[in-house]
Amino acid sequence: MTFLFVSDLHLDPSEPGIAAQFIEFLAGEARSARALYVLGDLFEAWLGDDDPEPAHAMVAAALESLSSSGVAVFLMQGNRDVMMGERFAGHAGATLLPDPVITEIHGERVLITHGDALCTDDASYQRLRSLLRDPDIHGRLARLPIDSRRALASEARAGSRDHVAHTAYEVMDVNADAVASVLRASGASVLLHGHTHRPAIHELRVDGRACRRIVLGDWHAHGSVLRWDAKGPRLEVLPRG
Repeated sequence: MTFLFVSDLHLDPSEPGIAAQFIEFLAGEARSARALYVLGDLFEAWLGDDDPEPAHAMVAAALESLSSSGVAVFLMQGNRDVMMGERFAGHAGATLLPDPVITEIHGERVLITHGDALCTDDASYQRLRSLLRDPDIHGRLARLPIDSRRALASEARAGSRDHVAHTAYEVMDVNADAVASVLRASGASVLLHGHTHRPAIHELRVDGRACRRIVLGDWHAHGSVLRWDAKGPRLEVLPRG
């Protein structure tokens, strides 16, 4: 029984090759999995579930087809698609997960999260994150015309690029104390997240207990998936043709 995990596809109509690879993945090897988890930032920007963008509808249809084939599909909001809601999840045949959430994979207690909440050294980003996840802010944005939301999203992406360009690599990574804290509080032996685009499996100890932190990769240059079967978790690169 195989569980698949992906994150940070950042799908955007201007980069159709990424979406094409993902849709091919959903129609192919993902069909043999027990479940697919998408841990945030499926889209580069999400303007709301009422966005009529045809490229997004194609992805929803591909996810729904996978779900209809018998594979459970789970979606989690990321920082880029934090306004993704139940309406889109319904179209995709998916279950929208809270962040964080605990599940069990092959007998291991696993804490799943997008990962941005763990980057506590980046104080300016954490302030922005609080605003982005405020339900009142969501409500105000949802009432704006779609073109106004599109303009705001473009400004936000530009601001994000500037922030990344002027912030130290270490500051934008997860904080070790934050990682230990969530593993301690949850009792999980595995922390699984995306967001940082730094795929790896880290071995660590929390209060003398052996734990792992698994980081998912992004899909910018190639696909990236975590396969977890009876042999354990392994990160794999999916070449783009």
